[in-house]
Amino acid sequence: MPSLTEAIAETLPEVLVGATDWCTHPADLDLTRIGGTKNPALDRILALAPDLVIANEEENRAPDLDALRTAGVPVLVTEVRGVPQAFRELERVLTACGASGRPRWLDEAERAWSAPTPAGPGGTTAVVPIWRRPWMVLGRATFAGDVLARLGVRNLFEDHPGRYPRIPLDELLDAAPDLVVLPDEPYRFTAVDGPEAFPGLPCALLSGRHLTWYGPSLAEAPRVLGEALRAAHR
Repeated sequence: MPSLTEAIAETLPEVLVGATDWCTHPADLDLTRIGGTKNPALDRILALAPDLVIANEEENRAPDLDALRTAGVPVLVTEVRGVPQAFRELERVLTACGASGRPRWLDEAERAWSAPTPAGPGGTTAVVPIWRRPWMVLGRATFAGDVLARLGVRNLFEDHPGRYPRIPLDELLDAAPDLVVLPDEPYRFTAVDGPEAFPGLPCALLSGRHLTWYGPSLAEAPRVLGEALRAAHR
């Protein structure tokens, strides 16, 4: 999980022995790569003989985690559906990895989210695509949805029964959002790939790391995301 890898690397770099292929922060991260979250190389993980594997209930598959447990490797599974839960889980992970206290960046992140500045007029609504071909959006109970809500932007599909539902483009347009939020991950939306599908609607191109990662990036996320959202309203 890239955000958890970054959190551990920032706090206890000496304890990390492996990371997924998608773990990109910090930039100088030099570890054994163990595949993706959905297709980890279990033999490579076992060869590292870790004392603990950190996983996430959304990103990692239960059969892979069960296989590690069966092989005698302890696994800590995180669950993060909102900002307060992210802070609790980060503290739990760092403690399990041997941290003797809370790192400064975690305190700074909590302060940054204690009263973030609204990013737009009250009642601003948005659709938040995370993929195209097919179009998929944020649905219910997502970390990114909670991040946006705390910045004053309501996800129009927050009550959808699915967490990442497939919604046809015409239904996204019919929802009549005030704003379209286009992050650069997991799909890399850009100024020339995404906004053209929503003619006449303001589009906010956001850093996926600040919208969806829970780690050191949380400290600057309210400012970075707020600036991008406000710019889209102008």
